[in-house]
Amino acid sequence: MTDFLLELRSEEIPARMQARAREDLARLFAAELAKAGLTAGDLTTYATPRRLALIARDLPDATEAVSEELKGPRSSAPPQALDGFLRKTGLTADQLTERDGVYYAVIERPGRATADVLAEAIPAIVRAFPWPKSMRWGDASLSTESLRWVRPLQGIVALFGDVIVPCEVAGIASGAATVGHRFHHPGVITIGSAADYVEKLRACHVIVDQDEREGIIATGATTLAAQAGLTLIRDEGLLAENAGLIEWPVPLLGRFDPDFLSVPPEVIQLTARVNQKYFVCQDGAGRLANAFICVANIEPRDGGAKIVEGNRKVLAARLSDARFFYETDQKTRLENLTPKLEKIVFHEKLGTVADKVDRVAKLARWLVEEGMVGRAAAPEREPFAETTGDQPIHAPEPPAFSPADRARLADQVERAARLAKADLVTGMVGEFPELQGLMGGYYAAAQGEDSAVAAAVRDHYKPVGQGDEVPTDPVTVAVSLADKLDSITQFFAADLKPSGSKDPFALRRSALGVIALILDNRLRFPLGSQASGDVLAFFADRLKVQQREAGVRHDLIDAVFALGGEDDLVRLLARVHALQAFVATDDGANLLAGYKRAANILKKEGYTPPPADEEAETRDHQGVAETGEEDPLVLVEDADFRDTVGEWAHQRRVRHLGYDPEPAELALIEALDRAEPLARIAVEQEDFARAMAALAELRAPIDAFFESVTVNDPDPARREARLGLLARVRAAVHAVADFSKIEG
Repeated sequence: MTDFLLELRSEEIPARMQARAREDLARLFAAELAKAGLTAGDLTTYATPRRLALIARDLPDATEAVSEELKGPRSSAPPQALDGFLRKTGLTADQLTERDGVYYAVIERPGRATADVLAEAIPAIVRAFPWPKSMRWGDASLSTESLRWVRPLQGIVALFGDVIVPCEVAGIASGAATVGHRFHHPGVITIGSAADYVEKLRACHVIVDQDEREGIIATGATTLAAQAGLTLIRDEGLLAENAGLIEWPVPLLGRFDPDFLSVPPEVIQLTARVNQKYFVCQDGAGRLANAFICVANIEPRDGGAKIVEGNRKVLAARLSDARFFYETDQKTRLENLTPKLEKIVFHEKLGTVADKVDRVAKLARWLVEEGMVGRAAAPEREPFAETTGDQPIHAPEPPAFSPADRARLADQVERAARLAKADLVTGMVGEFPELQGLMGGYYAAAQGEDSAVAAAVRDHYKPVGQGDEVPTDPVTVAVSLADKLDSITQFFAADLKPSGSKDPFALRRSALGVIALILDNRLRFPLGSQASGDVLAFFADRLKVQQREAGVRHDLIDAVFALGGEDDLVRLLARVHALQAFVATDDGANLLAGYKRAANILKKEGYTPPPADEEAETRDHQGVAETGEEDPLVLVEDADFRDTVGEWAHQRRVRHLGYDPEPAELALIEALDRAEPLARIAVEQEDFARAMAALAELRAPIDAFFESVTVNDPDPARREARLGLLARVRAAVHAVADFSKIEG
């Protein structure tokens, strides 16, 4: 078994493309091997700014001979079909085998040297490489058939063991030579094999392992910060980007003028990160420090003093610009900036940003005035996931605001909504779009807005993604909900829905944000009041995604949504959690099986329950009135009297049925008489665990019914009554969830 090394050296590969390039290289290489029946024992890929490399371990020296059988046309097929098959296989008619009236071709493929396979694979990989952006270069670029690569390709190392795999791509021949660090070792290096590739380059100041470069940067930066009495603010994205920009990382710490700390810390951090790729630090009190850490690509002879000073000057210029924007923006009040929003198109079908602001302000105020958002502080309670299983979700409810408090809250919400987008036309957000909302919050606070209003302006985009902070202040919650709901409903109304992997307006993310706001704040919020049917279906799909990581089954969410009319997500998930706990029990699994058997019989027989009034009369005779009256057996505690009432109820049932029911049939009727009202009351009280417990009492009677009772009795009256009984089972279960949607 032999190892193979491939290095594709070029001019600088953008850092953002390197991780994907490594994946693509491994994928394309494995696919080329698979065509020849080869598999590597292990594939390792590396990327630096100047090279993309792969090491494939434990490859055989040759492929094995294989015999492949291809199925062809039937012997009775037209001659054209046979001719096409012969051309495809390269065989003649007398070389085919006929079995059961079908032609087969047996093709023997001899073994090949692995080096020959690799020599063909390398050009194919290079030409098929899916760079997000690529270029042509040199005289050959005049032709559209010329090679495209991310940057001009300069060299190919291809070694199978210690032997060069000969190939050529766009005039670049493979070999064993590469180069080291651009400054420390610009000369040619001869690689002996895959075994010495990493260490030979390390000796020439190139660390090819991107993970090792990240580790060096992280450790070095953390140590430098600690030595200065500071703490590094970790930034994994910036760490990966720096590792993709250099081949020999050397972290260095510098200082900037502390006067710049008058600028918001987020602005300083973003300026350092985006413009200069610097890390920042905080002091012992958790405040941003006037320190930065840059990463050099060389070993400086002076300890890095000149590099640090040069970077300090560049950062100072950037921070001066940021301070100018910050101070200039505050000279104009936010409300005086809002007219400029009329000149910014939100979407050609949805008007301007000013139009959106007006819609959001009205919707946010309505949410508060209708009591959907904004209640007095609730008493301490257990986390949501723990209160929606065993405990009714309606208790304890926090008291509602007084009319005066609610009016004041509505005014705050509308004020925040009308100021929330004003920072889009500030100089700071124009320079750093990532700061929208955040800068508005700073400016609102600076101009004396109520703290809740300023916080809502700052945080109304939250939550932006998974793991992001979910607002809890009522003002912020109302504005954030309104902003996201407006985007979703408006784009859906304009028929601009997400499609497949395309979601240009981030509506899926907005929906997840709405769900998080509702669930984390336990808002009793009927989505149907703001959403059409297709929007509700969209939320159902997003809820499945959001709950998947929490271990909630998607089919159970479907089972509750299928009932219709359930658009309160807090209540819906309470049902789902109770249902998931229930179906995991033996009672739940057996009830599900019994339900499906009953539903299948009803479907097969095409049975339709009688109209509502007839059904109510029927159920009244059987002991459960639709009017809400309870069966006497449910309410009576005295045993002797219960027996008396029970006999009366039995006689009433027999009179209605017109025949004496079999014991298992009667037992199921009586079980339904007990379970139906209990489950219905529990559902009304939003105590879904108790509703499941009531339904669990049906398990044994249903099993016994199917074991001893013939549904399709020759007597039409018995058949009709028993089908009606199964319909009652189905309806009782549907009071909690549509069990037909549950898998298993």
